[in-house]
Amino acid sequence: MKRTLFFIALLFAAAACASATSEKTPRKEIAIQLYSVRSLIGSYGENQQDYTEVLKALAEMGYTGVEAASYADGRFYGKDPETFRKDVEGVGMRILSSHCSKGLSPEELASGDFSESLKWWDACIAAHKAAGMSYIVYPYMEVPATLHDLQTQCAYLNAIGAKCREQGIRFGYHNHSHEFRKVEDQAVMLEYMLEHTDPENVFFQLDVYWAVMGQASPVDLFRKYPGRFRMLHIKDRREIGQSGMVGFDAIFRNAELAGVEQIVVEQEESEYDIEKGVEMSLDYLLEAPFVKASYEK
Repeated sequence: MKRTLFFIALLFAAAACASATSEKTPRKEIAIQLYSVRSLIGSYGENQQDYTEVLKALAEMGYTGVEAASYADGRFYGKDPETFRKDVEGVGMRILSSHCSKGLSPEELASGDFSESLKWWDACIAAHKAAGMSYIVYPYMEVPATLHDLQTQCAYLNAIGAKCREQGIRFGYHNHSHEFRKVEDQAVMLEYMLEHTDPENVFFQLDVYWAVMGQASPVDLFRKYPGRFRMLHIKDRREIGQSGMVGFDAIFRNAELAGVEQIVVEQEESEYDIEKGVEMSLDYLLEAPFVKASYEK
């Protein structure tokens, strides 16, 4: 009898220890760019579908936040900002950020007067603030024909960023691979942008996969431009960690140098159905010892 009680006590002690360890281990803060699941819920104002079950599934996987890719006419995925925020928070995630943009017309680019386009941003920023977002990210810009045009684009980003900062929102730019090409065979586009935008107004959301595809080293960029990369898009050819071509361990070990505050998974392709794919990407990051629980300062 005493022996039985002893083993029961051991079992309870082990369970209590496991519970205490679990409570002390914070969950990792990892957001997902909803463009990853565009086949299920649509994107950028097109083919919007009910996102309720998809949000629930993402939260159950362990994602803690979302980055939207659907802003159009003051709405997100066809919903007003307050409703979108309520729906995301209702499944236990938070709205972190959003990709949206208003490109300059050829006339604005030629004249350098982008005051009309800036007016568009007033309503846009107000909608993002109502949705509770901390960041707005400009997702794409073509390679300008001249350095003069690139300088105008930098001035435009600075002006947008100043508007966002006035409303308590951070403004950033997201790269693809073409930003690592030279403009007029003189300056690498992304480096010029880093050097000609105000860090107070513009941060950079480095897409690490596209940087590698542009034959650039994310870690070298962190060292050359420390503190400029408040967000990272963690991406691979398909599921994260699948290709072996992106040095995620070195990227994460240099995240503090980069100035990283948030990490966001984006998956554009999958060997499986997309829900399984984004879960596999999350599992890789949850299990990776070099990924911290949180990068917020």
